Amino acid sequence: MQPPAGYTKAKPGDVCLLRRSLYGLKQASRQWNTEFCSKLLAYGFTQSVHDHCLFTKHTDSSSLFLLVYVDDVLVTGSNPEDIKLLKHHLDSLFTIKDLGEAKYFLGLELARTGDGIYLNQRKYIIDILKDAGLLGCKPASTPFPQGLKLVHDSGSPLSQPDQYRRLVGRLLYLNLTRPDISFCVQQLSQFVNSPCVDHWNAALHLLKYLKGCPSKGLFYAANNPCSLKAYSDADWAACLDTRKSITGFCIFLGDSLISWKAKKQTTVSKSSAEAEYRALSSTVCELQWITYIAHDLQLQIPLPIPLLCDNQAALHIVANPVFHERTKHLDIDCHIVRNQFKSGLINPLKVSSSLQLADLFTKSLGVGVFLKMISKLGMVDLHHGPT
Repeated sequence: MQPPAGYTKAKPGDVCLLRRSLYGLKQASRQWNTEFCSKLLAYGFTQSVHDHCLFTKHTDSSSLFLLVYVDDVLVTGSNPEDIKLLKHHLDSLFTIKDLGEAKYFLGLELARTGDGIYLNQRKYIIDILKDAGLLGCKPASTPFPQGLKLVHDSGSPLSQPDQYRRLVGRLLYLNLTRPDISFCVQQLSQFVNSPCVDHWNAALHLLKYLKGCPSKGLFYAANNPCSLKAYSDADWAACLDTRKSITGFCIFLGDSLISWKAKKQTTVSKSSAEAEYRALSSTVCELQWITYIAHDLQLQIPLPIPLLCDNQAALHIVANPVFHERTKHLDIDCHIVRNQFKSGLINPLKVSSSLQLADLFTKSLGVGVFLKMISKLGMVDLHHGPT
């Protein structure tokens, strides 16, 4: 570090010895995280090995939970006095700014009542629409037109691809509270390297949908039962460029949606049963992780966890390993589904395709089916869109 301008005491060739971490330096965030974690551990917290941002402290009479994102911290617990003591301790160490009960955190808006907590990103969406100049546009009924599938080299290349990349990046963060756009964001994010006009038009259509429901978000009931349920689905050979399938799943804690994903599979599946089986594997991995986090929070999750799939052949593969011709080419990691079935973690069940909620994460649906699906995801809208 060179001496700052105006500092005359430094001799030619002298440099500054850095004693504290400064913003902007490459090692700053790492040093801050190391220091903050060491203080929390000294206070009696335990850092989760499954999510290093989560710290827990359990005693016979109370529990404390702390979630860290760089220098922003969320604290909750069963005893308000313990929370006050923790904040006083942190203030004596780092001079923190206490913002009271969480209402706005990293773009997430939180509304709390006796019935539960409502999460949305209304302000974040309004900012996106304002930057795109679409605050006065006509809203769309669905994120994508029904059956839309994007491909590479679709139309002429964009003259300003950075604009597309910046928009997709913001939409990825918006996916934190908007499972209804998860599939569309997954599709758009495939073309950030070389976006075309058709990709940009699809992104604008998604913004028009958000214009009609900017305050739609997730509601978590206070009296929610502590039981998990998962839906898993796949759209076989959905990618027209690579013929890879799309995995989609959603996981509920009671009636509240807590995890979801739409992602292209890494390999080409030879059949729809194989694609569904790979989707089951991804869902089981997520369920395992959630049970580990629940253990850190000292939550008792009833086992086995219902895992609903609408493909009977995939369920047969889980229950019967004799399908040699169909399964001999599958990777070992796919068989985590059968292993966890035998251990009692999951209970694979058949569900009708019309009731398969994970269908929302694998394809663009029509208006009627789409509205029916998102209503079952626990999404609510407390406001109307801007006019």
